[in-house]
Amino acid sequence: AVNGAVIDSPALNVTDADRVEVDGAPVGTPEPPRLWLYHKPVGLVTTEKDEKGRRTVFDALPEDLPRVMSVGRLDLNSEGLLLLTNDGGIKRRLELPTTGWVRKYRVRVHGTPRDEDFAPLRTGLVVEGEGGSEKFQPMSVTLDRQQGANAWITIGLREGRNREIRRAMEAVGLTVNRLIRVAYGPFRLGELKPGEVEEVKARVLRDQLGLEGGDQTGTAKKKPVRRRKPGAFGGPGQPGKPARPGKPDKADSAGKPGRKPAGAGRASDRAPGPAGGGDPRDPGQKLGKTPGGSPGAKPGKGPGRGPGKRQDGRPDHRSDNRPDNRPGGGQGKPGGRPKR
Repeated sequence: AVNGAVIDSPALNVTDADRVEVDGAPVGTPEPPRLWLYHKPVGLVTTEKDEKGRRTVFDALPEDLPRVMSVGRLDLNSEGLLLLTNDGGIKRRLELPTTGWVRKYRVRVHGTPRDEDFAPLRTGLVVEGEGGSEKFQPMSVTLDRQQGANAWITIGLREGRNREIRRAMEAVGLTVNRLIRVAYGPFRLGELKPGEVEEVKARVLRDQLGLEGGDQTGTAKKKPVRRRKPGAFGGPGQPGKPARPGKPDKADSAGKPGRKPAGAGRASDRAPGPAGGGDPRDPGQKLGKTPGGSPGAKPGKGPGRGPGKRQDGRPDHRSDNRPDNRPGGGQGKPGGRPKR
């Protein structure tokens, strides 16, 4: 039933304002689309269930995270940024090459490659696979540095084929021994530690994906999620060891969501300076005069009274210029006689 009326046709559009019931039980409105950044460690497979009984990323996620799906995959021996979402439409949209988002990887290969060795990858490599020849889209490849027997390379691509980078490197005679995804479009791995999770802020998600609905995203009641909490699986080289507890959000990115986006400006925590423009941290500075006062005046004194007038407005019969130049009394008080 919709708004109390029984519906006998599925061809009906409803909105969040409509009351929908099935067999008398109300149907809740769907959660707004949400997105998380996850630092996948080495040794986890990106699948719901593994037929070989291997540990999956979903086994290692924090328990208080709602049900999520991964955007694309990272293979068992790859690590780095993996996007998670509760929305199937966002998942499909971000996985399509037509979205145009570049996925960036830091890749370590064994050998001493030269820059010209990567020319086939930049023009579009054709590799042989189980189903025949396969053409990869052109990649951006930057040879960063040589480190002993290994070389570090930065690779950017716009598609996500199975083991694409490893197969491309093998085609030019190189073996990948470490692969880290550091960015997926505008979202960055940043300072996330292996096993940590961070939610992208609703405003950032809305701006990056062009979602409609104003501030609708993120306004519905959410299940609590401990931000930047590591999963139960340890980092690279530490299978089975619990990851170090996450520290509070700093955080970007892109964003970086809950966390301060990378590259975002930080407001100064310094207190504003005094009205005279001085620095409150410098005790030796000279500040401007207070209005109506004079240098060296005692605090709390008001401005001096004019001649011939008292504070109560009545005329003062005493002269301010005494013959012996003795000073008068305090404000509003007659001067006392000198002590003999």
